[in-house]
Amino acid sequence: MEPTRDYPLFGGAFSATLPPGAIDVSDLRPVPDHQEVFCHRVTDQSLIVELLELQAHVQGEEAARYHFEDVGGVQEARAVQVETVQPLVLENLALRGCCQEAWILSGQQQVAKENQQVAKYVTLHQALLRLPQYQTDLLLTFNQPPPENRSSLGPENLSIPPWSLGDFEQLVTSLTLHDPNIFGPQ
Repeated sequence: MEPTRDYPLFGGAFSATLPPGAIDVSDLRPVPDHQEVFCHRVTDQSLIVELLELQAHVQGEEAARYHFEDVGGVQEARAVQVETVQPLVLENLALRGCCQEAWILSGQQQVAKENQQVAKYVTLHQALLRLPQYQTDLLLTFNQPPPENRSSLGPENLSIPPWSLGDFEQLVTSLTLHDPNIFGPQ
């Protein structure tokens, strides 16, 4: 099995531990500068790390809900349903020195893939790490399509199992800031 690995993000300004089978989507297609996107080598799962403008008008759990609904709007979701929102323990984060508030949200969005009419429910897990001193909300998203949406998991592909919530948690907790200059002059 392929080991997890620390991976430089945003030109080395950050790094995080990626799960086995992660492919950098920027090697396949253009990705916006404020995002790092990874897809699973076999399944349709994806991981996204986004640097977003701090949404100071929402606080606490409502900030996590705001970003979840915003993603739903961008993806033209036909339905958005939050299942759980919980605070993350800051002491468990590599970013604990600069993260003042952190939330984990799980929910579902009904979205249609590109060029498809049928919308299917996708489970999303999001971690919101709030860095007000940098005017930034860091949003990490784990997209888990339903099993029938996943690529074939035949015997030849079992060497890379689907990602789990534990893999996402490792990404979130390992995210490390190396160069604060990514946020511009402070």
